[in-house]
Amino acid sequence: MTADGGHGLKARHQTVAVDVGGVQVGGGAPVVVQSMTNTDTADIDATVKQVAALAVAGSELVRITVDRDEAARAVPEIRDRLRAQGVTVPLVGDFHYNGHKLLADYPDCAEALDKYRINPGNVGFKDKKDRQFGAIIEAAARHDKAIRIGVNWGSLDGDLLTHLMDENAKLAAPASARAVMHEAMVQSALSSAERAEEMGLGANRIIISGKVSAVQDLIAVYTLLAARSRYALHLGLTEAGMGSKGIVASSVAIGILLQQGIGDTIRFSLTPEPGGDRTQEVRAAQELLQTMGLRSFVPVVAACPGCGRTTSTVFQELARDVQNMIRDKMPEWKVRYPGVEALNFAVMGCIVNGPGESKHADVGISLPGTGESPAAPVFIDGKKAMTLRGPNIAADFKDLVEDYIEKRFGVPNRAAS
Repeated sequence: MTADGGHGLKARHQTVAVDVGGVQVGGGAPVVVQSMTNTDTADIDATVKQVAALAVAGSELVRITVDRDEAARAVPEIRDRLRAQGVTVPLVGDFHYNGHKLLADYPDCAEALDKYRINPGNVGFKDKKDRQFGAIIEAAARHDKAIRIGVNWGSLDGDLLTHLMDENAKLAAPASARAVMHEAMVQSALSSAERAEEMGLGANRIIISGKVSAVQDLIAVYTLLAARSRYALHLGLTEAGMGSKGIVASSVAIGILLQQGIGDTIRFSLTPEPGGDRTQEVRAAQELLQTMGLRSFVPVVAACPGCGRTTSTVFQELARDVQNMIRDKMPEWKVRYPGVEALNFAVMGCIVNGPGESKHADVGISLPGTGESPAAPVFIDGKKAMTLRGPNIAADFKDLVEDYIEKRFGVPNRAAS
């Protein structure tokens, strides 16, 4: 028997719990989905709109860029406008180079944020580096905020990497340059976290990450981090790319680590199409967690891929329509119908696997394939409930789904139970 009762997932790596604006990261809590805006934070209207959209899509933490005075000044109003709309998602400030100054100059910004993200590789240079890193840690301690120490291979501490490369070259059997880079990332993250603790910031306020853009590198870095620390870990493949490439690469890298019990919060760093929907990265992250059986966010729709037996597009259109209906109604459903996210629906295209697959779903329909009788049996809770016919099969089935949800999760049933 495996650690999760048979699914092959290893026991979660034990990390220290971190409270981020009321959301627990680590400490055995469910893996948290987060995302980041791509608006100019100084544009308050655009940023509020995008944060709200990400939160509605299911992002449980949202990071915003704080890169200059105008952005820092905007943060408290962004927070206040979101709260006025009922959006309480914790906000994370992304700081680079001048974070120490912005946090000092704009204490209202420092207070409005729930977490600060800092990168040891570009927090400052030469003799200023330690001083400026210390200033950010002091601000976090003063305002009782969590931090993420996010090492990125594109801005890795050059002095540390050079030192490790030189030491490696002296060895009789030197490691590969890639292995040295992995070690440099791990040392940078852990030494920075240890320094933060020395300055009075507890481990229960620290999350660490080691972001790279290659799958095998990410797995190697986080395997080392998990073996050598108990800090909460944020997973993400940086610069993952666009479309299916970014989704596949992120899913493979993050999925392998989650399978090993490593990771407390995740982000899919997807490049959207110009003017594209930023919430795609939230849905992709949720789908990974739900597919792996780690969390449930929305009802799952099983649908066959189609073949020569399914020359009609009816089942494809119905599967799409049911999927879209779920996505559109889920914000309302998750409030009105707790537990609805665990449902399974099936939209199948012919008699081969249709009835059997439909029986396994909470509500399933087997549409007629090429040459089959124009009838669609519907199965509810594993039993054939009816057969739909005529031109309104799709609309009738969607009505059945909504009726099923209301009967199973509606207020009278919950009160009766």
